[in-house]
Amino acid sequence: MMMGPLMIDVEGLTLTDEDVTRITHPMVGGIILFARNYKDAAQLKTLTDAIRKIRGHDFLIAVDHEGGRVQRFKEGFTTIPPMRKLGEIWDKDSNKANHLAFLIGQTIATELRVFDIDFSFTPVLDIDYSESTVIRDRAFHGNIETIKALASSLLEGLKEGGMHGVGKHFPGHGYIKTDSHLSISEDKRALDEIESKDMSIFISLIKQGLNAVMPSHVLYSAVDEHPAGFSRFWLKSQLREKYHFQGAIFSDDMSMKGAILGGEMKDRLLKALDAGCDMVLLCNSPQLVDEVLSQLHWKMSSESAERLLSMKGSKEPHIALKATQEKGFKEMTSQIMNM
Repeated sequence: MMMGPLMIDVEGLTLTDEDVTRITHPMVGGIILFARNYKDAAQLKTLTDAIRKIRGHDFLIAVDHEGGRVQRFKEGFTTIPPMRKLGEIWDKDSNKANHLAFLIGQTIATELRVFDIDFSFTPVLDIDYSESTVIRDRAFHGNIETIKALASSLLEGLKEGGMHGVGKHFPGHGYIKTDSHLSISEDKRALDEIESKDMSIFISLIKQGLNAVMPSHVLYSAVDEHPAGFSRFWLKSQLREKYHFQGAIFSDDMSMKGAILGGEMKDRLLKALDAGCDMVLLCNSPQLVDEVLSQLHWKMSSESAERLLSMKGSKEPHIALKATQEKGFKEMTSQIMNM
């Protein structure tokens, strides 16, 4: 079955009949897992195996596993600190902070690959302006060069562990106070300021080979009339054409309040895909997923399919499992736990 452009979620610890119906739909190309989908290691492996049995390996399984407030699997996994902690360490010892960022990336990837999860939606590349209610300690730092360095190290660690990262939230979500999960969010700054500050982090990492980006649902009203995730200007004119980004673009969750400017749900998905997203997320709304799947028609380009398939995990689960059992891995995770 060809990969579809929609990433959805599942309801609980095991697949229901309704989950199976949704997963088998040709418009679905991936699953994002949440805390409600995790009880213990055995259950998680059974769940991901069941998903693979239905759709095989040309299908994406992802999770938000940043650390701190956003770590979906906890019991039995290394506790990852918020990225702000790395920034605090950087202020005292930049070499140590870079080393720990690499270890965190490697640990996240290795532990998730055990369960045949392809990637985590991490790292957050937003600047900490000490204003945002949703970013806060998810950001590495308020200094642009520090964020570039720490994010680069974390991405290298992810790669070492067998997965790519997703830089978010393009072109930058840290400046505004409001939470786009809960309300329409507007950033009134001019393009020059956004480009020289927030976007410069994404631009730097794109040059280093960043494999995927997630745009924000923020409306940058002085630049374009559409929020970034629905904007041809941001996704095609800027990311693809000006900065030659070749990686995958994943929308943020379309059920968020910040996405309401996109219109009705089917219209939101189509607008995001038309603007340049390769895959759109629709989470925590099974009834809406069912409605959309009965109406949605989208022919994915071969370029989009190739970009999405490049997000597949690169190390086999049994190799990742062996790595977690080695003494060196335990010493590595001990360093993280003692940060």
